[in-house]
Amino acid sequence: MDPLDPSEQIVPMKGFDTRLRQRLTAMEVSSAEIARRAGLSERSFSHYLNGSREPNLDSLVRIARALGCSPNDLLDFDDGSSPNSILIDRLVGAAGQLSVQELEIVAIQTEALAAKPKQLTAKRVARR
Repeated sequence: MDPLDPSEQIVPMKGFDTRLRQRLTAMEVSSAEIARRAGLSERSFSHYLNGSREPNLDSLVRIARALGCSPNDLLDFDDGSSPNSILIDRLVGAAGQLSVQELEIVAIQTEALAAKPKQLTAKRVARR
């Protein structure tokens, strides 16, 4: 391995700390809570938040699970996901804290909201 060859150099987790802070803000949870859910110390997690350290693969996966997203969502990978991905991640993160009955209610409400524009469009077409 040639350390001067750019193709062989280790690329830092560009933007990881920024994406991590964005997820915490979007989910409206504290860093202490996510650290607890991920099984990490608050001190280690704060290093990741301020960009002074990067997590190993195991910690990255645990942080992503605690945030209800994939590791790719926290890294600089553009997977072409929708601009609503942070809102969807918030919904998924919150859903993980609900009971089965509460999840059923949320699923019914979400399906009704998703179907509403289609129903309105169908009614408009039928009127013509």
